[in-house]
Amino acid sequence: MTQPTTAQYYTDLPAAELIAQIDRLKQEKNAVILAHNYQIPEIQDLADFTGDSLGLSVEASKTDADLIVFCGVHFMAESAKILSPGKMVLLPHLGAGCSLADSITPESLDDWKQDYPDHTVVTYVNSTAEVKAESDICCTSANAVSVVRSLDNDKVLFTPDRNLGRWVAEQVPEKEVVIYDGACPTHDVLRAASVERTRDEFPEAVIIAHPECRQDVVEIAHEVCSTTGMLKAVEKYPDAKSFIIATENGMLHQLKARFPHQEFMAADGCIGCRLHCPYMKMTGLQDVYFSLLEQRFAIELDDEVIEGARRSLERMMAVPRDD
Repeated sequence: MTQPTTAQYYTDLPAAELIAQIDRLKQEKNAVILAHNYQIPEIQDLADFTGDSLGLSVEASKTDADLIVFCGVHFMAESAKILSPGKMVLLPHLGAGCSLADSITPESLDDWKQDYPDHTVVTYVNSTAEVKAESDICCTSANAVSVVRSLDNDKVLFTPDRNLGRWVAEQVPEKEVVIYDGACPTHDVLRAASVERTRDEFPEAVIIAHPECRQDVVEIAHEVCSTTGMLKAVEKYPDAKSFIIATENGMLHQLKARFPHQEFMAADGCIGCRLHCPYMKMTGLQDVYFSLLEQRFAIELDDEVIEGARRSLERMMAVPRDD
């Protein structure tokens, strides 16, 4: 196969040939490709593993791959590096950041900790490696309740997502949970009124919401769970014909692929036009190709940061799940 020029990759190279080139490079470099559930369909279909951020990092750490290509956002690739420090981890698009992760810095966390010196810091994995390293324990949207419930301390600082923090606090009323004022813009923009309009068209639909959604959305949902949990939630309703999904619209592709005989609608009623994370949609096939070809945009973290962040992640992974 003739090696195309850079210009060809951005103009007239067919997608099928581009995918073939990616597969060739993946084999040559002993790489594994990870894709978050919110990535564009072409990237999800290309990946060796598709799922949520921490689950993907754990899967990659179990492989013998020398190279990890993480099609997601920056903090996710950092988590992969934390759990696989001996592997090279690449982020295909340098602009793939996260507004939620950027809402808190190590400095602002330290200031917050000084105001609440007797509280345990629980940090959502949607955060930078530096913030994780300054935290006592991490959590995911799937295990946040279990993590908070497991703590000996009844006083908790939860960061950075206020919607997830509020939902956790409601599940664990015996704890005092002080919540940082950060949010995922994609989830925070959704209102119950939009979900209700969608339900008017599909009155029998099961509503599944991510806990990063606002309280009014969570209150009308039949199930509240992580993206991985959504796949399990659908299995609980084998007779349901339709589902309304309150999370980033990339999740619809994964659900439709897994459950082709059921119907899935975006919760905002307009094919996810508002439930669209621009950062998650930045990575294209060309980005994955050049990431492998040039091994560009490698994640670099200080050893001290890796050690601190890994400690927080390992404490979380040692917590038994409630379910």
